[in-house]
Amino acid sequence: MSPRFVVLGPPGAGKTTVGRLLAERLGVAFRDTDDDVVATAGKPISDIFTDDGEPAFRALEERAVAEALASHDGVLALGGGAVLAEATRARLAGHTVVFLNVGMAEGVKRTGMSSARPLLAGVNPRATFKVLLDARLPLYREVATVEVVTDDLTPEQVVDQVLRPVGPAQGA
Repeated sequence: MSPRFVVLGPPGAGKTTVGRLLAERLGVAFRDTDDDVVATAGKPISDIFTDDGEPAFRALEERAVAEALASHDGVLALGGGAVLAEATRARLAGHTVVFLNVGMAEGVKRTGMSSARPLLAGVNPRATFKVLLDARLPLYREVATVEVVTDDLTPEQVVDQVLRPVGPAQGA
């Protein structure tokens, strides 16, 4: 069993929104590993960061991703930092991985610097978002089989881009 699509990207890229629409369009189930982490921990992600620290959250996230990749056959959305784990990146090999790319300005606008996003809280959220993007962009691209820049697209248009035919097979 394997997900039809694995959706990932930075905060504000639209992973959950696009993932739900994509699943609906395909007639399959949607699953978000952030929800799995919350269910396992019994508390919101922001509380996990505050009470237990980022390493504890990342360990829960890595286990949630491994379990979901092995058991879910619909559309799977990963948390924005899931690609930080080398084991997760290795597990994504062979999957159809959709990287929803969002520019810094649009990402900041979409996240609203919400306190529900613990890594973006702080004195200078724009600078924090830029550092996060700079660090993760190569990792997203390393695992992605499809990349869609979402800045000027509606969620429906992003789904259209994900599902558009890629053209004739090479060598045909």
